[in-house]
Amino acid sequence: MHTRRHLIAAGFASTLLAACTTTPVNQERPPIVFMHGNGDSAALWQTTIWRFESNGWPRDKLIAVDQPFPLARDDDTVVQPGRSSTAESMAFLKAEVDRALKTTGANKVILVGNSRGGNTIRNYVQNGGGDQVVSHVVLGGNPAHGIWAVKGRQEGNEFSGLSPFMQQLNAPKNGNGDEVTPGVKWLTLRSDNNDKYAQPDGIWIGAKGTATNIGFDGPALKGATNVVLPRVDHRETSFSPAAFDATWRFLTGEAPRTLQPAPEAQVVLSGKVTGLGLDSRDPVSGAFVNNLPLTGGRLTVFAVDTTTGARRGPPAWEQTIAQDGRWGPFTAQPNTPYEFVLGAPGYATTHIYRSPFPRSSNVIQLRPERIPEADRDARALVILTRPRGYFDAERDTMRFDGQAVLPGVPPKGSGVSSSKIKLPSDVPRAVASEFNGERVTGQAWPAAQGDVSVLELTY
Repeated sequence: MHTRRHLIAAGFASTLLAACTTTPVNQERPPIVFMHGNGDSAALWQTTIWRFESNGWPRDKLIAVDQPFPLARDDDTVVQPGRSSTAESMAFLKAEVDRALKTTGANKVILVGNSRGGNTIRNYVQNGGGDQVVSHVVLGGNPAHGIWAVKGRQEGNEFSGLSPFMQQLNAPKNGNGDEVTPGVKWLTLRSDNNDKYAQPDGIWIGAKGTATNIGFDGPALKGATNVVLPRVDHRETSFSPAAFDATWRFLTGEAPRTLQPAPEAQVVLSGKVTGLGLDSRDPVSGAFVNNLPLTGGRLTVFAVDTTTGARRGPPAWEQTIAQDGRWGPFTAQPNTPYEFVLGAPGYATTHIYRSPFPRSSNVIQLRPERIPEADRDARALVILTRPRGYFDAERDTMRFDGQAVLPGVPPKGSGVSSSKIKLPSDVPRAVASEFNGERVTGQAWPAAQGDVSVLELTY
């Protein structure tokens, strides 16, 4: 693997990052297009967008996109229903960039990608004409040299460092051996050693004890500014305050005014309802995630008590989901937690509990659950999930229904983003969770009636 220039982010090395920017502080802000990772959605950029807005970047210039089938193929060259190839991902991003340029009237965009989204961005800039319209690229946790590089192990997969796709992306671009397309400013953000997809051992790919031939520095690229964020996990390379700080400095040459979302007086929420499988309404079509509209479902929103999760009155919002899958706009009360109740054919009635929303957002994705066969014995089922990061027992302060050890979370490493409790009673009661100071409390609902509770962390 090439030797790549690294920068440890202690104070985020603002001087060096400022030297790498070509965007004057007082220049009109160009549009930023955010590309999500494997199996993810635009919703993961919610807090990042809030941070950009809170520091003065115009809301209409912050564009998070949703690839319909976000999962990569097992073999990039073999058609696989419900999965997308590298070529399809590149074509999708190109269309979204073209739309952003047309809508905003800009002649350049900034691209920010997490994980697999970085593969798509690199492919577009290098092979799809993106070098003509992209000024800056920021890649968080991008498996830039693969997740594994093992002879005979899925070498056709885009996450193999030996795949033709990855080999072509990483071929030297000049006499210096740079791996990035010239003419564009590049920043990579990686963990020091806590990214599950940049590990020398294959534990997170089901091959514990087997060398992946990928180091902790796998996401770094020769020719880019490479910043190391201590102890962040795979998703936090993009969605954490530290990642935003480094990104803002790289793009503007100055420190952000704030790393936290600034509260708004009026909060308006909207987004998309999505499902599972090839056809969101057909349980037989598969259980993998998609970003397709789930039409015909029913959404009801309740304000709830902060300490108990109990409803505080009649519905604050009700809606049948139309053909485009969009929900809202719903005007929420600041400092108020909400329960989002989703009912749709082929799914459990899913009660999603969220922290109060400090700012408006139009990328709030809601997806109902299906109760797996293995959980049919539960009287009540409660899931704690952290979409923008993982749980780390050695690093984080966590509690779930009174337990400090979260079910399913290993004692070491950041590789699990959800935990599940099967309750022995279906008597409705409060179930509380806490993660590094964020508290979400919901109510347990009888599983026998087809209900599931989800406590969804925002940060």
